Amino acid sequence: MPNETLTSAGFKVGSAAAGIKSSGGLDVGVVVSETPCAAAAVFTSNRFCGAPVTIGRQHVHSGRLRAIVVNSGCSNVATGKRGLDDARAMCARLAGHIDAKTTDILPASTGVIGAFLPMDKVLPGIDAAFANLSNSPKAGNDFARAIMTTDLRPKTAFRKIRVGRKDVVVAGCCKGSGMIAPNMATMLAFLGTTAPISPSALRRALRDAVGTSFNRVTVDECESTSDTVVLLANAQSGIAPIRNTVAPAYRAFALALKEVCQELAYQIAADGEGATRVIEVAVRGAATATDAHEVARIVAISPLFRTAVHGGDPNWGRIMQAIGTSRARFETDRIVVRICGQTVFRNGRPVESANLARISRDMKAKHVPVLIDLRAGKVHDRVLTCDLTKDYITINADYHT
Repeated sequence: MPNETLTSAGFKVGSAAAGIKSSGGLDVGVVVSETPCAAAAVFTSNRFCGAPVTIGRQHVHSGRLRAIVVNSGCSNVATGKRGLDDARAMCARLAGHIDAKTTDILPASTGVIGAFLPMDKVLPGIDAAFANLSNSPKAGNDFARAIMTTDLRPKTAFRKIRVGRKDVVVAGCCKGSGMIAPNMATMLAFLGTTAPISPSALRRALRDAVGTSFNRVTVDECESTSDTVVLLANAQSGIAPIRNTVAPAYRAFALALKEVCQELAYQIAADGEGATRVIEVAVRGAATATDAHEVARIVAISPLFRTAVHGGDPNWGRIMQAIGTSRARFETDRIVVRICGQTVFRNGRPVESANLARISRDMKAKHVPVLIDLRAGKVHDRVLTCDLTKDYITINADYHT
């Protein structure tokens, strides 16, 4: 099989089991570039952000990084000065291995909130992860596993595009399953590209990609303290440098990046805690972008509707109830609603010819599409979520170490 992990973009990664997770699984990882990279990152807006987020913002400010160091099993959140010192110590440890400055490294942590990092395990774990450094597909897949917490499966995505006569790769991985939305998720996403691109253009491309992907997925509307999405560009492709956002090469790169992020976001929804299916709530015909997004999200976060999907119940009244609570501009007798391709509501009333038994069967598939046409304009949007199950409660009632 082709390599579709972060290592396909010319980065070396390493992972180790340091004993942070009670399961004994992989829980420390490093990403290393042989040369300095242009860098961009997007972080949580939660005011109780983790120490690695605070340090990460400082280190990526210059637009240049060499490496990433990450642990799972403990998020290093609400840990005061000690937490900040520990995040810096993680960076310093890896920096020593690659002859870089501490500020050349971006740290990330995910796991339980309110616990100090067990640095007697983390630092040797960084050493062990570095000792395992490799550009192999296996190393890339192991790294994707090392960042997982309640995730059931690793999440990777890859695109290769042609720019002139040369290939440009965009690849990455992420973790995320619960505590997802409203701004990104309890997610760490590590992205790499072989494109030579300026930090300013890279920041624009990442911001736009996150807006249509990680900011369009929700599992439980609990905004995480640790969200970090970082993108490194190592310029290995050999194409002419991309210096602005109007160049054709930039547009091609930005589209590939957006597709990678959207694929990863879909995998987060599919792996939502307790999830058995993905729900795609698409809105079209909205008067404004705000209206389109609000209606899509308000339906996607409805526990009544999401539990109905889990039960295969085509109870479209729960969709109408949610839409009715929005501030979007629309006329109630103009809205059209479709579930799994069948129209269930039109002209202010039920569609009597809708085959509810067939819709019920279709709702038990892995992907459940919902389309809402507000017929008030030309703007569209979509939000991904998952069904709400009993397992979600079990997972979160038992999650602690």
